[in-house]
Amino acid sequence: MDQFTIRNVKSVVNLMCFVLIIRGGSAHGHGSKSHHRPNRSNAPSFARWLVAENTWGVMSTIANDLSGAPFGDVVSYSDGRPYHGTGIPYFYLTTLDPTARYALEDQRTSFTISEYPLGTCGRIDPENPTCSKLTLTGKLNEVEAGSEEAIMAKKALFSKHAEMRNWPKDHSFKVYRLDIEELFLIDFYGGPKPLTVDQYFLPKNEGRLE
Repeated sequence: MDQFTIRNVKSVVNLMCFVLIIRGGSAHGHGSKSHHRPNRSNAPSFARWLVAENTWGVMSTIANDLSGAPFGDVVSYSDGRPYHGTGIPYFYLTTLDPTARYALEDQRTSFTISEYPLGTCGRIDPENPTCSKLTLTGKLNEVEAGSEEAIMAKKALFSKHAEMRNWPKDHSFKVYRLDIEELFLIDFYGGPKPLTVDQYFLPKNEGRLE
């Protein structure tokens, strides 16, 4: 085998390794820390998995300056450090953005996440019922600054959204929590899965998914 052929073979091998590394790192929405997808027959575990694995969703609040129309906004969140989810979504928001302003006037909020960003839906359309989606409805409340909960929530948020640490201090970002009152889970054909808040927060579903 001549030197030219050897160099070409080495180049091809190096390229294949690079492609495999890239594909391996991007197969999941936030790297290789994905837990095994629970069986959809276990609605509480499946819902908790969706919340723990996702890092962003669409939050809808009531826009009083738009005659009470719902206002949807893409927001980042975290329910806990990786592998230690609480099931409670926490957000880092500023009143310079309409979402936080609206929530301070009317706490009624819904928050929707999809399985699609996780890469576990295959090639089906995001609206296909087998590509799960979850809407959490409740009230968005500001967490008391400096409290133990606020400190915990910031650690959870920064563990998944590192750049938040460097967001402008003069924008007055604060921690908010969604107090869940209703859940709407679609993970297959036949309509939403029956799921109560108590079932969602059962100790066995506390999010440690080991």
